[in-house]
Amino acid sequence: MFDQKMTTKLPKIALLGCGWLGLPLAESLISKGYSVKGSTTTHSKTDHLKASGIEAFHLVCTENGITGDIQGFLDTSDLLIINIPPKLRNVAAENFVRKISFLIPYLTSFSVKKVIFVSATSVYSDELSYNKVTEGYFSNPNTENGKQLLETERLLQNNPDFRTTVVRFGGLIGNDRHPVKHLAGRENIENPDAPINMIHLEDCIGILHKIIETETWGETFNAVAPNHPSRETYYCKKALEMKLPLPTFANNKPSVGKIVSSEKVQRILKYSFRKTDF
Repeated sequence: MFDQKMTTKLPKIALLGCGWLGLPLAESLISKGYSVKGSTTTHSKTDHLKASGIEAFHLVCTENGITGDIQGFLDTSDLLIINIPPKLRNVAAENFVRKISFLIPYLTSFSVKKVIFVSATSVYSDELSYNKVTEGYFSNPNTENGKQLLETERLLQNNPDFRTTVVRFGGLIGNDRHPVKHLAGRENIENPDAPINMIHLEDCIGILHKIIETETWGETFNAVAPNHPSRETYYCKKALEMKLPLPTFANNKPSVGKIVSSEKVQRILKYSFRKTDF
């Protein structure tokens, strides 16, 4: 699946968060010969991870500290992939920056020199009138999620003890996950003309593989498929294809949105997107 030549000594990988993206990523890495330690917050899931060839750890990271065998998780690991999203959409919203800050002393203690941080395109404001945004664009997030992700990116990349590459994924699609399922039949959805910025699970895994294989550290990448139809066009088309009730959109005010450019990931990593019509 991946044609990039790899070094003879593969890095040992610790993957914090084996959920929708993390588990298939771990399985893909193992299929390529990597040794992978993976974490889950659910005790019952550790057996499932072990069955996939992952050295499983039950770890819970909160804004008050880390519980579980974090020492065993990071010991002998060359690379840490941080793949846990902020929990900011409910009453018990957390301080995500503080949560990740508890990891840093352990990275230093166990000499982890490389980090991949899975971030999101919410670090860019939506109030951009369809401007194309690149990684060098001034980020001014207008959501708490985006603000905390951006601060966490800086926290990790400014640390001199390890090199962090940030991957800003767009909306995630794949397996049984598709946002149209949540929008089907809804009325008066805002921003009908705003462009979509999405990425398929297969390309998420492919880009992360490329970063590891090419040892591209200290970079920031947007990771979004290079097609950007409008929300109304895209979601109505997908609802028809899936035989779901059509959503309706509000056209009583101008749409706001952004086009997130993935040109850098294609240029630097020489990555070709596999899924562009999803």
